[in-house]
Amino acid sequence: MALLDKIVNANDIKQIDPSDYNKLAEEIREFLLQKISRNGGHLASNLGVVELTMALHLCLHFPKDKLIWDVGHQAYTHKLLTGRRKDFDTLRQFGGMSGFPKRNESDTDVFNTGHSSTSLSAAYGFARARDLKGTDETVAAVIGDGALSGGMAYEALNNIGQLKSNMIIILNDNKMSISENVGGMSKYLNKIRVGDKYNEFKGDVEQAILSIPKIGYPLAKTVKRSKDSIKHLMVPGMLFEDMGITYVGPVYGHDIGLLVDTIEQAKTRKRPILIHVVSKKGKGYRYAERYPERFHGVEPFDISTGKALKKKEVATYTDVFSKKLLTLAKEHEELVAVTAAMPDGTGLSEFAKTYPQRFFDVGIAEEHAVTFAAGMAASGLHPVVAVYSSFFQRAYDQILHDVCIQNLPVIFALDRSGLVGADGETHQGIFDISFLNHIPNMTIIAPKNRYEMSRAMEFAVDYKGPVAIKYARGSAYYGLKDKQEPFEYGRSELIYSGKKVAIIAVGKMMEEAVKAYESLKEQGIEATLVNARFIKPLDEDMINYLAKRHDAIVTVEDNIYQGGYGQMVSAFLRRNNLKCKITNLAIEDQFVKHGSVEELTHMLGLDAPAIERAALSYIKKAKH
Repeated sequence: MALLDKIVNANDIKQIDPSDYNKLAEEIREFLLQKISRNGGHLASNLGVVELTMALHLCLHFPKDKLIWDVGHQAYTHKLLTGRRKDFDTLRQFGGMSGFPKRNESDTDVFNTGHSSTSLSAAYGFARARDLKGTDETVAAVIGDGALSGGMAYEALNNIGQLKSNMIIILNDNKMSISENVGGMSKYLNKIRVGDKYNEFKGDVEQAILSIPKIGYPLAKTVKRSKDSIKHLMVPGMLFEDMGITYVGPVYGHDIGLLVDTIEQAKTRKRPILIHVVSKKGKGYRYAERYPERFHGVEPFDISTGKALKKKEVATYTDVFSKKLLTLAKEHEELVAVTAAMPDGTGLSEFAKTYPQRFFDVGIAEEHAVTFAAGMAASGLHPVVAVYSSFFQRAYDQILHDVCIQNLPVIFALDRSGLVGADGETHQGIFDISFLNHIPNMTIIAPKNRYEMSRAMEFAVDYKGPVAIKYARGSAYYGLKDKQEPFEYGRSELIYSGKKVAIIAVGKMMEEAVKAYESLKEQGIEATLVNARFIKPLDEDMINYLAKRHDAIVTVEDNIYQGGYGQMVSAFLRRNNLKCKITNLAIEDQFVKHGSVEELTHMLGLDAPAIERAALSYIKKAKH
């Protein structure tokens, strides 16, 4: 009988004989490899925390104790050990198990995560709530060394040091975030890794000295002063110690016995404890160990070769962005590029190799990235900040306050805009139009295809203010190559001129709109098709033109309706007393769960059949 068969409910791992822990770890790794190779998901990060997760489950009791995972993509073993083994066949699939902790999925997932550097703040909240309620549960947070480059983590540490009760921080140090770590914290942890081990809880020696009659107290004070001075020179972890957090480590992250002993000892202390665990990302699978960046998030792959099963068919929008940026950088020496720990994902790796002096990776720090770019722009450079749309949300104040108020020439390349699929609510880029749309001086462009993507970048380089270019994850659209009207500021593009109904598509949704247009044409219906292109400023002349010549307008976008393009068009019609009817196909007031982009587009009523139905409803009404 496999050991994993004994894990049916939370806490069942406590029934496993300690002599079998390593065997269980092997079974878990094999299980994860088999499932992720079929469904895709986050591989290297999960392989690296198998023993650590086992140790936490051996020391904690669920659901009473609270375990918060930073980001959460490394919580697969946690899900497996809490009775969700059968659900792994639906991992990240539509209607199936999420790839991140979800409170509505299990009472052992106590806090939803998906973005970096949030766990410490959340865990501090749990610890304070526990103390106020007078309960005794253990609160633990697991945060990676890469996540410590996020400013929110420092803000939390600053508060946690004031805590007079227990809280355990596990610093999972695998020398990686998604790409190689950068910055001062990375260098600091490197020094700790090579230093002598400091695995003794301070206070034990002091307590012994205090027990000596008469001379104990003054002697303890003298020893403590000299001990602290020496520790500042010789002992790792003093950054955390100085903040009021007891540092323990480094501890080898693949020794279950050592991890259990350390965590159990940490649970007994009435103070915040940070356990520095050094692990290997991708452990147990040679390809993931060798190429942890490539195996961070993977599509289905062949375990024997490590190669993806689905071959890359055409260039992605990220590829188009990457190639075009290199071309523009040759012509514009003032162009510099900024990323927040994702040079590979955002397509900036080639730029970094070609122009290393003009490339800046600031770590997981989107807020800093934007204001840093603003400083360079104010000094005469032209920064390109490449970031995923869902992560860009974190820098809202910096966009408004530091870039747009000063009308600085910063280009925001918003990758993964719109529906992204399997990563679910925390990663869908469906809010960028709404949170950028109302900021003065901001220009927003949504290219309809790969050719317009290049032209949008050319425009942005010549423009003298903030520009956001939003583009989708995945293959770039090759259609409408022959439809290339002049690219003018604030102007939409008339693709096909018809009558009765006008369809206006935003960005990636042009692919579905073209399908709907062609289907209508086969039925003898000539609709008008427009490429919105510029979301802000709104092309009021085009909308006025369409409203006066059509019975209805249908807008389609994969953005939330509130604050979106369609709502802007509707508002314009009302303000100007234009009687043209309008239907806005957009995402209603909701967070969108995981599934393929195709499934989600269909579910949300944004696919070609939905567009066609909306257009036909007006044509039928007009006939009666």
